[in-house]
Amino acid sequence: MQFRAKMRNIPGFGLSLGVTMASVSFIVLIPMFSIVIQSSDLGWAGFWQAIFDPRILASYRVSFLCSFTAAFLNCFFGVMLAWVLVRYRFPGRRILDGMIELPFALPTAVAGIALTALYSDKGWIGSLFADMGVRIAYTPIGIIIALTFISMPFIVRGVQPVLEQLDSMYEEAGRMLGASRRQIFFRIVLPEILPALLTGFGLAFARSLGEYGSVIFIAGNMPFETEIAPLMIMSKLEQFNYGEATAVALVMLIASFLIMLGINTVQSRAARYVKE
Repeated sequence: MQFRAKMRNIPGFGLSLGVTMASVSFIVLIPMFSIVIQSSDLGWAGFWQAIFDPRILASYRVSFLCSFTAAFLNCFFGVMLAWVLVRYRFPGRRILDGMIELPFALPTAVAGIALTALYSDKGWIGSLFADMGVRIAYTPIGIIIALTFISMPFIVRGVQPVLEQLDSMYEEAGRMLGASRRQIFFRIVLPEILPALLTGFGLAFARSLGEYGSVIFIAGNMPFETEIAPLMIMSKLEQFNYGEATAVALVMLIASFLIMLGINTVQSRAARYVKE
């Protein structure tokens, strides 16, 4: 009854809901459902053979491990960068704040070329590590760097508003009670930013799983070593093997959905824990 009363108080609820559902259907649901239809043409035997091919399994491993590592690293670097932007005032702060969205605006292929030139054995940074016997480009390390670059804004922009709204009186109270800086961060600040941090981690992880343009140049695309799942999908499409391409895409779609579902569940529980 209460829900119906709210619906009556909202003008144009039926029309708004209809337009919203139609937009979501044409933009999200129907394209996603078409992937299921296309992959069903293979049959169960062909589907399982396509997604469990040894080369495909190796690309899953590279994509998931590198994406998880990049999102995990961004939890540290992103929180640190958000902390600096919120708590400190210094020359060039607004420029640095505006550059956070640069990975969103920059074409991913351009980012991949720039990172490859920088971290290759002859690049400015890569040559320094090459002299020590460490290769960055054309290895999983290069993939992680590229994924860290494109996914960092999710963490920073998720945590930054929470830090801005966090009342400093709680930190001051902790200092007056003799708490150290480490205790203040882990006992006061971290519980407040944890839901936003988990959301940013999930978004960064899911975004990294589907990244293609910034990775293919720096990865080297060596079979069973640095091939990512999106590259395998593109390879299948170039071979006009649409069934296997959509089968691999369906696996990645389900994986991304489960990641987001799990992160949202953990986030809601963390938010309830903080409120209690």
